[in-house]
Amino acid sequence: MPTRLLSRRHIHRCMLGTALAAGAALLPHGAQAQSSAPLRVILPVGPGAGVDVIIRSAQGALSRALGGQPVIIENLPGAGGITGTQALVKAAPDGNTIAFISNNHAVNPSVFPKLPYDSLHDITPISIVGGSPFVLVVNPAKVPARTAKELQAFLKTKPDAWNYGSSGNGTIIHLAGEMFIDAAGVAIRHIPYKGMGPMITDIIAGQVEMGVGALGSVQPHLRSGALRAIGVMGRQRSASLPDVSTLVEQGFPEVDVSGWFAAIAPKGLPAAQVKRLHEALTVAFNDPEVKAGFARRDDMLMLTSPEATAQFLRTEQERYGRLVRKAAITLD
Repeated sequence: MPTRLLSRRHIHRCMLGTALAAGAALLPHGAQAQSSAPLRVILPVGPGAGVDVIIRSAQGALSRALGGQPVIIENLPGAGGITGTQALVKAAPDGNTIAFISNNHAVNPSVFPKLPYDSLHDITPISIVGGSPFVLVVNPAKVPARTAKELQAFLKTKPDAWNYGSSGNGTIIHLAGEMFIDAAGVAIRHIPYKGMGPMITDIIAGQVEMGVGALGSVQPHLRSGALRAIGVMGRQRSASLPDVSTLVEQGFPEVDVSGWFAAIAPKGLPAAQVKRLHEALTVAFNDPEVKAGFARRDDMLMLTSPEATAQFLRTEQERYGRLVRKAAITLD
């Protein structure tokens, strides 16, 4: 058979392919081949919010885990996370757009009559990444109670005379307060605020007697004595509040709620891209500096599989739906 001569162009293509393969082999463990486009990370919260701080702390580690692919963070706050999530579901399912959602994603279908997307079917779950403990707090100058049972008895002395604050109507902080109120069988007025910051300010000022806050937000005020912790609202105590028992421990087993945030992508993301992003998130959030930041902020690292994430989102949506219907919470 005659020998086929190879052109210079063909030889160059072969050499280039070999070089690219060798380069990929030299990527750090866990790193992914770089995409030609940056990874767009949508945050349905404003700059400085808890999730924003957490994700920005991991931005560099995530880029490295993706083989140097640039990571661009875009804040799209509004409507309890709906604005940012709507932008996510409209994006192409090409692996270059993700969003980080929180509890409100699972609450919104029950409190808003119409959503511009289906919270479960218009997304591709990737991973629950982390969370924050919630703490029931009171103004110590106005509320003498130190335990949940004492608070229950105090609130029953004057039904409808007391107020509790939340970060807004229909938010997870609102529902967390309703969980305690329902379990304790007390009557207390709800005062919604535009965010957790103004709510905490007014509890300290005595405008409202109590509220629920993420531990990272209330911790400085607990240390100063401006607020008093009644109980942690999840099933586990916080390492930074070892002497504060959970409400479950205090006889309120129904009050089990913590903050969480999860990575999602648009519907229809190919399995290979789901795997690529999940592996990159796992590497990035296990970075020593990122993990140290979690510990400083009293955050919890979780990292679940895509399948477990999908089941978790379904369960949370059903659970919050039952509570919203019981509390008759609706928003236009």
